[in-house]
Amino acid sequence: MISFPPAGTEAEFDALTRQDLLPAVTSLTGSLGLGEVVPFTEGSLPVYAVGDDLVLKLFPPVHLDELPTERTMLEVLHGKLPIPAPALRDVGERDGWGYVLMERLRGETLKDAWPKLSTEDRNRLAPELGEALAALHSLRDPRLDVLDPPDWAAFVAEQRANVVEHHRRTGLDEGWIERIPAFLDSVELGSPPAVPLHTEFMRDHVMVTHDGERGYYATGLFDFEPAMRGAAEYDFVAVGLFVSGGDKDFLRRLLAGYGAEPDEEFSRRCLAYAFLHVYSNFTWYLKVLPAPEEPTPEALARAWW
Repeated sequence: MISFPPAGTEAEFDALTRQDLLPAVTSLTGSLGLGEVVPFTEGSLPVYAVGDDLVLKLFPPVHLDELPTERTMLEVLHGKLPIPAPALRDVGERDGWGYVLMERLRGETLKDAWPKLSTEDRNRLAPELGEALAALHSLRDPRLDVLDPPDWAAFVAEQRANVVEHHRRTGLDEGWIERIPAFLDSVELGSPPAVPLHTEFMRDHVMVTHDGERGYYATGLFDFEPAMRGAAEYDFVAVGLFVSGGDKDFLRRLLAGYGAEPDEEFSRRCLAYAFLHVYSNFTWYLKVLPAPEEPTPEALARAWW
């Protein structure tokens, strides 16, 4: 049996390619009586197609604490959303590495399909995605209580305390950084109920399929290890940045499917959560998304949400 290499630090993990891991992965799947293994190229964690119907996702020791979140979300979500989440087939650990074996979803990612979509296709998909997100946010299951953070208000306060340092570390222009604290002070986030959050609801993690009669339609949602519990609008950060991408009509249709209607305060709260998001990187966003009318947070909120 071939062992997995050490990956107890980010540096050790980053030095490994999916090909490096393939002998150990093949040894693992062979011991489980599974078929041929092919690595996927996308994703922050190593993921492999196993035969035609399964997917194996690995959690190196340095990220092993993320496995319970993925497992819990898959256990709770399967069969509960209007678009499929993968069925969980097996969970285990070997050589300090964790793994999740799950059902393979049909179709291609929305990211790959997006350039091929007509306006009609996008208009049809938008409310489907909104309905799926609403269903996720409406779930109430005691198993989800294990999701972080234990205290949403404390999480937001900590993100707020570190927001300037965070954006300076990403290389954001000081002209933008100096505007963030005053903008956050001006936004009332309130005390919303904590709901299950995907946190990375983006084209990369939605599967779509095409047929002659229906056109493109959603066939799956995956990648749950970053899931959290918190304010529903935190999920609209990724939606606005990575799904609608500044397309206000698409976002309006998605929100209609969700059962919400955007207004100025909604847009401002979404931008506030974007500044506070764990993975926020406005240096990148400002390069790839439509430019605001002027370099102010208020203009950004109008442009992207």
